[in-house]
Amino acid sequence: MVDTARELEFGFMAGSSLPVVPRLPSVDLPLGADIEEVVCIGVGGIDGYDIHALEAIQSLVERRRGGETGVVNMHAIQGDAVWKALRAGSWEAGGWDPALFEACLCRSHALTPVRLGFNHMLPTLEEIPVLFEEVKQEGQPPVAYRYQHADGLRVTMLLLEGIVHDFTCAVRIKGQRDPFSVGLFVPPREVCNFFNPLVNHTETLFLTGKSPYPVERTLLTTGLTAAGVESIYQGRKLLQTPHLSVRYAPTKESTFWRS
Repeated sequence: MVDTARELEFGFMAGSSLPVVPRLPSVDLPLGADIEEVVCIGVGGIDGYDIHALEAIQSLVERRRGGETGVVNMHAIQGDAVWKALRAGSWEAGGWDPALFEACLCRSHALTPVRLGFNHMLPTLEEIPVLFEEVKQEGQPPVAYRYQHADGLRVTMLLLEGIVHDFTCAVRIKGQRDPFSVGLFVPPREVCNFFNPLVNHTETLFLTGKSPYPVERTLLTTGLTAAGVESIYQGRKLLQTPHLSVRYAPTKESTFWRS
């Protein structure tokens, strides 16, 4: 479909609403930032909600120095393997940057309390698996997608519904002590306005004939979703992904909904 849109020279957009919803705080990753690692925590299960978290991640990391370079491998894990990776303490040890993980939890506005009535007591590494088992959605094990971009950027996407009930991302910017982090504001369905920003961009496409942001983003995240599911299907195997050599440049202007 992307190739056809290019051949026939018409505007084409796709993807989740998460890249364009309001953010807390209302900031974007600085264009051209030199970033090393990213962690995102979200809700839901594979082949359904993973695409939303991956889109949120990509809307941030595409703004890094050099733009998007594509993804070279994917490794998905589930269940107890996620808790083992959580305790590993680093990407090199099979996990992820614990400071980024903590920043994601701290950005959450829907963190499950470790103690009833104390909503934002940060759970310990020992408490997280216990808490997850107490509140998890039926049939939803913890999931992590660990993948690496061609330029060396390391990304971990976690689906931990029950620990949190929203989506948050944290980025390690080279040379900065504190992570860059945001919450993606998706309000409860009773006030379900998180599609409004997406509809606004759709209207822009109809009016101008041009996509307000690169469709290559969703071309890549669709491939990442398929690779994550395939990795799990093959027994949580590390897969090489030469077909995900999707390169593109981001828009200069931020496209998320700003107040």
